[in-house]
Amino acid sequence: MIPGAAMPGAPRRPPPPLPVTVLTGFLGAGKTTLLNRLVKDPALARSLVIINEFGAIGLDHLLVEKVEGDRLLMSSGCLCCTIRGDLVAAFEDIMRDLDNGRMAPIDRVLIETTGLADPAPILHTLMSHPYLSMRLRLDGVVTLIDAVHGAATLDAHIEAVKQAAVADRLALTKTDMIAEHGGEAALAALRERLASLNPGAPVLDAAKGEATAAALLDAGPYNANAKSADVQRWLRAEAYTGAGHDHHAHDVNRHGADIAAFCLVEEQPLRRASFFLFLDLLRQAHGPHLLRVKGLACLDDDPERPVLIHGVHHVFHPAERLAAWPDDDHRTRVVFIVQGLAPTFVEGLWRAFLGAPRVDTPDAAALADNPLAPRSDRGLLN
Repeated sequence: MIPGAAMPGAPRRPPPPLPVTVLTGFLGAGKTTLLNRLVKDPALARSLVIINEFGAIGLDHLLVEKVEGDRLLMSSGCLCCTIRGDLVAAFEDIMRDLDNGRMAPIDRVLIETTGLADPAPILHTLMSHPYLSMRLRLDGVVTLIDAVHGAATLDAHIEAVKQAAVADRLALTKTDMIAEHGGEAALAALRERLASLNPGAPVLDAAKGEATAAALLDAGPYNANAKSADVQRWLRAEAYTGAGHDHHAHDVNRHGADIAAFCLVEEQPLRRASFFLFLDLLRQAHGPHLLRVKGLACLDDDPERPVLIHGVHHVFHPAERLAAWPDDDHRTRVVFIVQGLAPTFVEGLWRAFLGAPRVDTPDAAALADNPLAPRSDRGLLN
């Protein structure tokens, strides 16, 4: 018999637990952008990336570049709530496929949560589930903080506070844009606030290239006892609400009665000028209500190459022309997550700029040529 070989008929031992990193951060913080950078690192060549999205139609999984590794989109709801059982079932399926050789070996798992996720249920599930805690090791929590909107987000959303408080690593994004939004004083105040929420977490500047795989991963087993009293209280509370108990209503507005997620879809190519006028008017007049806007647009000047748009509140990144469509669906799809803004209003504005006639609603000319309509200094056109 070969030395060290298992005895015939001996029970097989499970392999060492796989490290799991949870990547979180509020809507528009830049999780997908960072993930695209991370998956190019050789250290993540054999990684499973689980992407969760809020709302009925997901886009983020299409925007993660196709590199070696596996992707699993979980789009049945917010990971902190209704998908908890799905997460357990998905990991059980994954481990079964790994054990039976139906899936290529992996070295680690990354979970990108939706921006509205309360991280406490996710962490509790990974650490306390009898099977998952044997096969997986929570290796750390990385939270992205938008330097432009971070302070206002922490004021308005408890989920953002929890995301910052539970982290092992904090990554500041959009610091290169801070000069236009409060300057260094605002950034210093945000850093001070983060230090009070989570004094043990290092703060990395993503815009300066500090948020690398080496800096963010392999933080070591997650130590809840080293976190604040609030974090420990949140995790203890999950022991009473987690097992078999859905502590949130199963609808997209469970994070607030005035938060809604919806997607506008158009079959035909859009006129470029009309599309950007729509976005410009919406962000100028209703920017504070736009928690996130992200989409792929098919424009009439080049229908074979979609335009990627994404923004938060008044701040929209310059539109980016992609080399090709990421999937076989070439329709325009724009996902909105709004607060205090009726989806029917946004849809009505959308239809007006598309030129679709509707009773008792203005057309695009009436909106765009109105001297009282807000104007953009820069616009969104490249």
